[in-house]
Amino acid sequence: MARSKCLLAYSGGLDTSVAIKWIQENYGLDVIALVVDVGQERQDLDFVREKALSIGAVESTCKDVREEYVNDYLSRALKANALYENKYPLVSALSRPIIVKHLVDEAHECGAGYIAHGCTGKGNDQVRFEVGIAALDPDIQVLAPVREWDLKTREQEMDWAAERGIPVPTTKANPYSIDDNLWGRAIECGVLEDPWVEPPDDIYTLTSDARGETCGEPGYAVISFEQGLPVALDGEPTGFHEIINRMNELAGKHGFGRIDMIENRLVGLKSREVYEVPGALTLITAHKALEDLCLERELLHYKLGVEQKWSELVYNGMWFSPLKEALDGFIETTQQLVTGDVRLRFFKGSCVTVGRRSPYSLYDYDLATYDASDSFDHRAAKGFIDLHGLPIKVWAHQRRKVGKEGEV
Repeated sequence: MARSKCLLAYSGGLDTSVAIKWIQENYGLDVIALVVDVGQERQDLDFVREKALSIGAVESTCKDVREEYVNDYLSRALKANALYENKYPLVSALSRPIIVKHLVDEAHECGAGYIAHGCTGKGNDQVRFEVGIAALDPDIQVLAPVREWDLKTREQEMDWAAERGIPVPTTKANPYSIDDNLWGRAIECGVLEDPWVEPPDDIYTLTSDARGETCGEPGYAVISFEQGLPVALDGEPTGFHEIINRMNELAGKHGFGRIDMIENRLVGLKSREVYEVPGALTLITAHKALEDLCLERELLHYKLGVEQKWSELVYNGMWFSPLKEALDGFIETTQQLVTGDVRLRFFKGSCVTVGRRSPYSLYDYDLATYDASDSFDHRAAKGFIDLHGLPIKVWAHQRRKVGKEGEV
């Protein structure tokens, strides 16, 4: 009689490599490994796929979803200027929904009644996987081996893997946990768990040390947008995917895009996280600069709150929620006239907007200037101030009645 199947979201790292054997030993299931290519920089994914088979997976598949990831996920994140806690371009949180989508599709195709992930009980990713799977197919059972096994530390996990001949990339001398995709890299564990310790240089691969001599002169780039998305670089039509790669290279070369932060996880604890996001942070910087030029004041101010809510929803695993879908609709309407060019200067760890232009610019030189061509009616300001401040003036009169004049 054929055994039941479990589809495993496989990365080739320590947790998911151990999970293949653990699921077989503890659940008696045939494990099918699915590797989803969202632009991981450091892995030979064909090798990762073969490794899953060598550990004991009955099948192993690698799906290249990079273009779908750019077009359907990163595009929405850029239009939303998505920065969790106004600092961090979502990296793992953006890749999880597309991985979940393909996990569920693959489970349906191969007849698997179980989906497993390698997330810990402390992290955000367990929520993103399980809530996402429930949204797409609430009848699939989810297994979370890392929450269940008795391997309390990564050292114990490495010993367990070694006893069973499981090759893993993590060693006791190099204990970092890294998750990466087209939008950047997330690095944690090891010495980074002490928030007082400065991150060692060897954790970075996308960015140069801004204190070094690799770039003694500033670098410039002009990014052109149409309806909120990048379409050209330095005047040459270029796809969004390639622009991400090129900005990773240019911004990274100048040391821009490192984030070291204390982050508030969904489960309630604080964690120290280090990110490398040169391309993502560059594109968000440029996009925000163009919106400043093209969006009307009240819309721009209101969108700031929507951006924070959108980022929180996605960070918290609610990509497939009705509220996030509704916010997507609002954000999309704001992008109709976000078209134009932004010029950026990179130097010694910085990325600064030094120029912006748009055929839909709301900036009017004759209204803004202080020279002879000034067309602003200064006499209108008196009436505006009187009306704008009228409620405060009436309130101040009433304060006198209770002896509170001049007090706040």
